[in-house]
Amino acid sequence: MSALFLIILSILSSLVPLSFANNVHVNNPCRSYCGNITIDYPFALQYGCGHPGFRDLLFCMNDVLMFHISSGSYRVLEIDYAYQSVTIHEPHLSTCDTLVLGGKGNGFAVEQWRSPYFNPTADNVFMLIGCSAQSSLFQGFPGKHLPCRNVSGMGCEEYYGCPAWSLAGRGQMGSMFGSGPPECCAVAFEAIRAINLSKLDCEGYSSAYSLAPLRVDGPSEWSFGIRVKYSVQGNEFCRACEATGGTCGYGSNGVRQLCMCGDMNSTSNCDSVTSATDRRRGHGLVTVLTAISFSILAWI
Repeated sequence: MSALFLIILSILSSLVPLSFANNVHVNNPCRSYCGNITIDYPFALQYGCGHPGFRDLLFCMNDVLMFHISSGSYRVLEIDYAYQSVTIHEPHLSTCDTLVLGGKGNGFAVEQWRSPYFNPTADNVFMLIGCSAQSSLFQGFPGKHLPCRNVSGMGCEEYYGCPAWSLAGRGQMGSMFGSGPPECCAVAFEAIRAINLSKLDCEGYSSAYSLAPLRVDGPSEWSFGIRVKYSVQGNEFCRACEATGGTCGYGSNGVRQLCMCGDMNSTSNCDSVTSATDRRRGHGLVTVLTAISFSILAWI
């Protein structure tokens, strides 16, 4: 009988380490896909996932990923997690083949609380088309230096060579040193901090970005679209969370970051949740084993 008791006790004791081992969280409930684009931290489609500064930003509609900010909605062409950039496009953005006028374009402007996280890349040029002489771009013209300039080798002088200009019956007309403002003014985003066609009193805009170190031969080979650089503040929290098997998210207030550890959340990482869970589980298991042992002893 004593031998049987020892065997049963040995089997029950072996369950203790197994119960503690079952706390590794493998699945990432926040990773998702829209068409052929992977949505991962700091982005997310589900509320509560990703970084709080990126909440209510991406939407998937019929396998088309949309990027929504205060200036409008844009189609996402690519998310480059290595370079930390998002390439977006909208139908009212002029290209080398087509000028879209009438002030219809979104331009680019983000909410003030989002501005620490998003800015067009330094090699992205915005070309503002048909801006009036009263535009804030040209205040003090011609005595004041205009903000118009080339960005990463791209600018209006080259853009005038696109067939879209002749097709639209537009020309260079206004020059930087003529009697009026230029028909096209190329600026870097940091020069004016927002591309708003209504406020700038412009008819349209174009945007192109450089894919360094590639060199292209003229505007017909430019990459048209808006390339946005994103940055994540407080990323140390997420690294610590993921290192312990968790998934990064945020709380119901939309501000505080959380580490999602299976069916429990932590304000630090999953080790703190695991330790507390293990202590509770271990205490309960020891209590059960003790009760079983005494029952076996009483039976013997």
